[in-house]
Amino acid sequence: MMRPSPQDLIELFQLKPHPEGGYYSEVYRSDEMVPKTALPKRYGGDRAFGTAIYFLLTQGSRSRLHRLRSDELWHFYLGDPVWVFTIDSKGNVDQVTLGQDVFAGHRLFCKVERGLYFGAIPKSGSEFSLVGCTVAPGFAFADFELADRHKLLAQFPHARSLIEQLT
Repeated sequence: MMRPSPQDLIELFQLKPHPEGGYYSEVYRSDEMVPKTALPKRYGGDRAFGTAIYFLLTQGSRSRLHRLRSDELWHFYLGDPVWVFTIDSKGNVDQVTLGQDVFAGHRLFCKVERGLYFGAIPKSGSEFSLVGCTVAPGFAFADFELADRHKLLAQFPHARSLIEQLT
């Protein structure tokens, strides 16, 4: 099997640019809904039970820091390793490497907890990383917040390098 190019994947999966960076295509959205009254107050309306996307980061691209009102589960599929970074409310920075070399410490899966700022970049030298992202209750752009560089730098000056790279 030949290794696909990023353009092959964009065409095959009909990926489109994502506001945070990279490319995506929604591949699953539950046809059942959770009513707003059954959800925590942080949600502004009904949500699908769950959603899933393909998400592609290419060399030189990034997933800018953002946060969600739900946990997001990342699954590694194809390509080269990708670094997933989180910043918690106390300013602690964590990094996970998603990739296929599990004996070198790569993970095939990671969870990003709701409310944490997070972003991702392909590991140095990577051509592309194709991952899947699953959200429950389902993703809605109303639950998506891009990070404000100036606010984050004021709040977490020790993470300046990461914040500047991913905002």
